[in-house]
Amino acid sequence: MQTFETAKIPSEQLDALEQFAESETGPELRAVLLSLSHYAREADALIVGDNTATVTPTQAAERLGMSRTHLYKLLDRGDIAFHRVGRDRRIRLRDLAAFDAERDRDRSELAERFAHQHKTAADSANEIADLL
Repeated sequence: MQTFETAKIPSEQLDALEQFAESETGPELRAVLLSLSHYAREADALIVGDNTATVTPTQAAERLGMSRTHLYKLLDRGDIAFHRVGRDRRIRLRDLAAFDAERDRDRSELAERFAHQHKTAADSANEIADLL
């Protein structure tokens, strides 16, 4: 597992990477390069690990920005997959990434629902007024 600082990469270089990806690569490499550029723009650092890399619960909690106690609750409920090494727990990075992506989707969906809640309430009131 390796961490790459991305905050200091000039946007011109990321633009050049995207142009290269769009013009001179096959679909698989294009998808990788465009994802890399997107995440480099959005995050201060990128962490690259192999498919079998694992982290401790403490490391996972730090990456997710939550307390270890809350992370252990998620592990116990089965929200995040883990395996045991002796009596200790280990979490695969891919499982941690899957949980984080699902959490982001859930947050976006919730924000979308709240954003449209006022519109829905107004539409409902108008519909009731029309029926009266």
